[in-house]
Amino acid sequence: MVSRSLLCLYAFVLFSLATADFSAALSPYFYNKVCPKALPTIKRVIEAAVQKEKRMGASLLRLHFHDCFVNGCDASILLDATSTIDSEKNAGANANSARGFNVVDDIKSEVDKVCGRPVVSCADILAVAARDSVVALGGPSWTVQLGRRDSTTASRTDANNNIPSPFMDLPALITRFSNQGLDTKDLVALSGGHVIGFSQCNFFKNRIYNESNIDPAFARARQSTCPPNGGDTKLAPLDPTAARFDTGYFTNLVKRRGLLHSDQALFNGGSTDTLVKTYSRNFGAFSADFAKSMVKMGNIKPLTGKKGQIRVNCRKVN
Repeated sequence: MVSRSLLCLYAFVLFSLATADFSAALSPYFYNKVCPKALPTIKRVIEAAVQKEKRMGASLLRLHFHDCFVNGCDASILLDATSTIDSEKNAGANANSARGFNVVDDIKSEVDKVCGRPVVSCADILAVAARDSVVALGGPSWTVQLGRRDSTTASRTDANNNIPSPFMDLPALITRFSNQGLDTKDLVALSGGHVIGFSQCNFFKNRIYNESNIDPAFARARQSTCPPNGGDTKLAPLDPTAARFDTGYFTNLVKRRGLLHSDQALFNGGSTDTLVKTYSRNFGAFSADFAKSMVKMGNIKPLTGKKGQIRVNCRKVN
C-alpha cells in the first residue's frame, strides 16, 4: 500500500508539472517547424543591407544591445512614440543616432511573407540580425536562442537610466552591466562590438580636447573632423577598420586611441587592462568570448509563452 507521504509527494510533482512554464525556455529550434525559411530569409536581407552599406551591420548590432538593456530583449526599442508610449528612440543614447529601423521593417516583411503569417517576433529578428551582421563583417557566429515575444510597452526613462553612457568610467560601466546580470568579462567582450561602426562627434568631443589619457596624434586626427564648437553629428570610426570585425578596437585601447571615454576606461590602469591586452593579441579568444556574451545578453528577461505578443508591425503594438 502506498504511504501517505509518497502520495503527497506524487501529488506535489504532478502539481509542479502542471503549473511549470515550459515555454519560458528559449530554443534555437523554435521556428524549425512553424517557419523553416525564417532564419535564411533574415540572413539574406542582412547580407544585402550590409553589402549596400557596411555601417549598417554595426547599427543593427547596436539596436539589439540597446534593446536588451531596457527591460530585456523584447523589441521595445522599435516602438514609435504614441499617446501611450514614450518611445525609447527618443532616449539620449538613441535619439538621432539609433538606426537600422528600415532594415528591420524589410526583414519583418520578407519573413512574414515566407512564413505566410506573423510568427517571428521583432525581438527575435533583432537577435538574429545582430548575429548575421557580425558574420557579414567577418566576425564569429553563434547559435541564437529563439522564442522571444514582443513587448507592448516601452520606456524612455529606463533607456536613459539603463543603457551605458559613452562618458562613463569603469566602475559605472561595471555596475550597468552587473544590473543586467553581465559580468566584467561580458563588459569587455561586448564593448568589442565597437570594433565595427562609427560614433558622432558629440559623444567624443570632450575626450579629444580635454582628456590626458589619449595619444596626441590620435587626438589631433579626430579634431580635424570634430571641431570644438558645432559639428556634433560628424562621424568618426570607432576602430580604424570599422567595416571589419577584428582586434583593432583593443589594439587601439592599448595605444590610448579609444574614441569614447567609456572605451578608454577599459584600459586605464584598472581591472580590465589584462583582458584588453589578451583580446588585442588573440582574435580567437575575443571572438569566442564575444559570441558567449552575445548569447548571454540575448537571454536577458525575454518575454515567452503567452507574455507579450508577435507584432504585425515592429513599430507599433497590435
